[in-house]
Amino acid sequence: MPPNTTNSTETISEQFQKLDLKALAKEKGPYQIYPKTSYPPLEPFEHHDPGKLADPKKASIYDNAEKIFDLTPSIGTEVHGLQLSQFTDQQKNDLALLAAERGVVFFRNQDLDPYQAVEFGRHFGPLHIHNSVGHPEGLPELISIFYDEKNPQTRKYFETKSADEGWHSDITYENQPAGLTFLKLDVLPPVGGDTIWASAYDAYDKLSAPMQKFLEGLEAVHTGQVHKENAKRTGHFIRRDFVDSVHPVVRTHPLTGWKGLFVQPGFTKSIVGLNRNESDLLLKYLFGHISGGHDFQIRFKWTEDTIAVWDNRCTFHCAIFDYFTEGRRHGWRITPTAERPYYDPNSKSRKQDLAAKAAKDY
Repeated sequence: MPPNTTNSTETISEQFQKLDLKALAKEKGPYQIYPKTSYPPLEPFEHHDPGKLADPKKASIYDNAEKIFDLTPSIGTEVHGLQLSQFTDQQKNDLALLAAERGVVFFRNQDLDPYQAVEFGRHFGPLHIHNSVGHPEGLPELISIFYDEKNPQTRKYFETKSADEGWHSDITYENQPAGLTFLKLDVLPPVGGDTIWASAYDAYDKLSAPMQKFLEGLEAVHTGQVHKENAKRTGHFIRRDFVDSVHPVVRTHPLTGWKGLFVQPGFTKSIVGLNRNESDLLLKYLFGHISGGHDFQIRFKWTEDTIAVWDNRCTFHCAIFDYFTEGRRHGWRITPTAERPYYDPNSKSRKQDLAAKAAKDY
């Protein structure tokens, strides 16, 4: 029987068609496309979190890494000596639990390419295809991150915004928002372009007991209006209608069982059941509480080819747009989606749970 030349040709063709996004960003500049492709509404799905298959000790990561260290007491862990491109399924499961516990995990000098990343991300849930932003040709699951000093319109837009407005968790306007997010940055300005993350667990723990009790059980409306306005401003096609979703103000994480604050200025519009003045007043306080929580934040300085893995169910993040006079910043992001947010009245705070475990071990 002759060899299957069709399959062989397709394989070779796919290899030749692979895009080197880092090279494109350096040599060509903006390369992303904005296709006028319409997508149907997202359908509900049952999320099977791989973190539920994790080893509580996360031995597949800790026993094989050269070095692992926490960057702050409450959020952020850095792992050296492992390539995500070589991760086994067990290491992926353990990574999901590590991100749920530490909020964000960093891996430097990574060789994972965008095509591998799509397959890697699918282990954690269905990949989100964004409603309006640009992506590389043939890779709609990726969001291209590209900013430089040569786009005066973009620079003017961000210069009119307060950095506090940038705090968000990814795509919370969806009924089933993001679980983990994977972001690789491979082109950086000589200075600037940091990202800040904050712990939603500690944001909850730092509230007074009466405030915690008041917030528990409340719900908030999340909207994609900011993306809708950006699409209109830039003339980009909206590929799927943006929806408003209602989520709990205090959310329980399905892996840790810990409570976390789940509102942010990027997408949270109003508190259900409160009048407009009450809702605006409460959200303004909570947004300020998040942005001012320097004791539960980490500001990360990127190096080329670093990948950050964070859990949107227990973190907020904010990119710092301070580098437009310095140079170009490029990378790409994939965003697996997860369960519909919920609040379990029997769940504990991170502080309570860790204190109880420490007392038990003592």
